[in-house]
Amino acid sequence: MGITTAMCTTFKQELLGGLHDLDTDSIKLALIKPSNSGTYGAATTNYSNVTDASDESSGTNYSAGGQALGSPSISVIGTTAMVTFADEVFQNVSTSADGCIIYNTANSNSAICVIDFGGTVTAVAGDLTIEFPDVGASTTIIRIA
Repeated sequence: MGITTAMCTTFKQELLGGLHDLDTDSIKLALIKPSNSGTYGAATTNYSNVTDASDESSGTNYSAGGQALGSPSISVIGTTAMVTFADEVFQNVSTSADGCIIYNTANSNSAICVIDFGGTVTAVAGDLTIEFPDVGASTTIIRIA
């Protein structure tokens, strides 16, 4: 159906309720397959939205649930707070994806955000790298202005 890049609305509510600690909780990134059947964006609430629709990518050396994001770094530029992570490398995989979901395993797999890649990315017996943009008040993926 479709993927829209968005911070999940439930994440915003849960953040204000103190349910997320993005530099100590286990934050994971799972790939969403091409030609997915669901609709993913601000209304996505949980990693299970992707798995219940059988829309997670699969393939050689790709593990269901994705991978934990490393090196979280929280910073502030002006009046914008943000968190960024190290680029994520899925090593020696054969898989394709149109986007991904970032979610918090420490908070019952609650969705944080959904990212549309703008097209299908593919790796065949190679590395698939998810590159996070440079830290910036208008570029960081997870930010509160």
